[in-house]
Amino acid sequence: MHHDCSPPIVHRDISSKNVIMDLEYVAHVSDFGTAKLLNPNSTNWTSFVGTFGYAAPELAYTMEVNQKCDVYSFGVLALEILLGEHPGDFITSLLTCSSNAMASTLDIPSLMGKLDQRLPYPTNQMAKEIALIAKTTIACLTESPHSRPTMEQVAKELGMSKSSSVH
Repeated sequence: MHHDCSPPIVHRDISSKNVIMDLEYVAHVSDFGTAKLLNPNSTNWTSFVGTFGYAAPELAYTMEVNQKCDVYSFGVLALEILLGEHPGDFITSLLTCSSNAMASTLDIPSLMGKLDQRLPYPTNQMAKEIALIAKTTIACLTESPHSRPTMEQVAKELGMSKSSSVH
């Protein structure tokens, strides 16, 4: 998304309403009306903009925006795609048991039962790929922004999942 921009850009409203698909089903972020250029030499205070349920928790506490805010929103959106609905209750349960612990001990059969039921049940190989995607996604939802991966790290992890499915 924005890992190679200078100065850094934060979209501040990554949500299902702001992602569009092209004819090849490639997702693109849209509506940059709330985007903000970050000043690396100062704190970046902001008023709340975005969509409730996708915004990073630190925005409610500190109103300081950083690149990890979009990482959190991406995690919510990716989990929504896997589950077929907004993952609000799932995220709440993650935060009560520590996202890092949940990501490291991800119960694949339990996760498969929560996937969007409109999709066919995944094969064993697909289940492994979904588990990797879910583990990466859940890491994006870590409550502390300092503990979240960067979008560059997320892209690399998801790229590895995609390349392993080609073989």
